[in-house]
Amino acid sequence: MCRAVSDRPESPARRRWIRVALRGVAAGLTAGVIARTAAQEKLSQREADYQDSPKDIRMCATCSLFVPPRSCKVVDGEVSPDGWCKLFVLAD
Repeated sequence: MCRAVSDRPESPARRRWIRVALRGVAAGLTAGVIARTAAQEKLSQREADYQDSPKDIRMCATCSLFVPPRSCKVVDGEVSPDGWCKLFVLAD
């Protein structure tokens, strides 16, 4: 007898697979936004959800998109080294 997918019990392996898949989607979306801005113009600070303060330990100064002293490769306008946006990519 076949059971519907919704009738199947959730296994830890399935939940783990879903989390990994969602992370991949999120990374792909971020890469897509970065590629779009590289091909076109920079995003506004509002579009990037930019804020002048860090988020946890993440900040512009440690982002690979930051251009010292106060610029960004993908966000328009002046940005603070202590700022943060949703496009944050930790520098190597």
